[in-house]
Amino acid sequence: MAFRWKGDLKDHHVTDETLWLNRRQIIGGAAGLGLGAGLAGLAGPARAAEGLEPNSWEEITSYNNYYEFGTDKDDPKAYAGALTTNPWTVTIDGMVDRPGDYALEDILSQMTIEERIYRFRCVEAWSMVVPWNGFELADLLNMAGVQSGAKYVAFETLLRPEEMRGVAYPVLDWPYVEGLRLDEAMNPLTLLATGIYGKEIPNQNGAPLRLVVPWKYGFKSIKSIVRVTLTDSEPPTSWNKANAREYGFYSNVNPQVNHPRWSQATERPIGGGFFAKRQPTLMFNGYEDEVAAMYDGMDLSKNF
Repeated sequence: MAFRWKGDLKDHHVTDETLWLNRRQIIGGAAGLGLGAGLAGLAGPARAAEGLEPNSWEEITSYNNYYEFGTDKDDPKAYAGALTTNPWTVTIDGMVDRPGDYALEDILSQMTIEERIYRFRCVEAWSMVVPWNGFELADLLNMAGVQSGAKYVAFETLLRPEEMRGVAYPVLDWPYVEGLRLDEAMNPLTLLATGIYGKEIPNQNGAPLRLVVPWKYGFKSIKSIVRVTLTDSEPPTSWNKANAREYGFYSNVNPQVNHPRWSQATERPIGGGFFAKRQPTLMFNGYEDEVAAMYDGMDLSKNF
């Protein structure tokens, strides 16, 4: 596994392990495969969150959201164990040179697994710092061969009703889908995660393969990916379909653009309890130097 440092996030900024395992962003892998547990990583240049106090294991494992397993906070812990993650196949199709159904182990054999420390910001205005294991999405797309006309990448989550009890209810239009512009997908920060803390991602956190886009709200980081499609048109996304007024396609972390029902100017770091001191939200979640140029000239209040 490769290790790279960048920016200001260090070991002591990482959210305690017991705070992350089983914590899934409310709205919206195989895995560690011999990954070491050292905490080195790639992260943005801005100030790291400080003063995170660990919650108890019970608090975190009983407070989790993965709507495919139910909408109550304790549903994922109770029911995600039903998900079969081995074997796992990812279909890559659309505007690629080498479409096909790829076994996850074959994908991983061609990828460089790294450990990266990233900020994580939920649209609900809570935040944490997470050490992920995974590989750059760009490496997967290059493996498949992106055709010149492709402009977007669409993603799809597993839909297996016999193992995902929550999909019996029309909370969303299943399966869960997400998308990125091609330049966002090819950005070096964009990760396909296979592990956390050098361990396999638990089922309730998106095993065995999930997207991590650290400058966007957490619901963009789609879990349990089974399809990646290259396309020339903007793909539909689950929460935008459910409520376009509240959830745009871009979903960049932006303290100047509020959610219609709450402010995004500040956030609550996980680890200090519900009444933890709030801190200012950083533009693009602290990754402005790396990603802002992709949005030059765009009105981010309209393209939210």
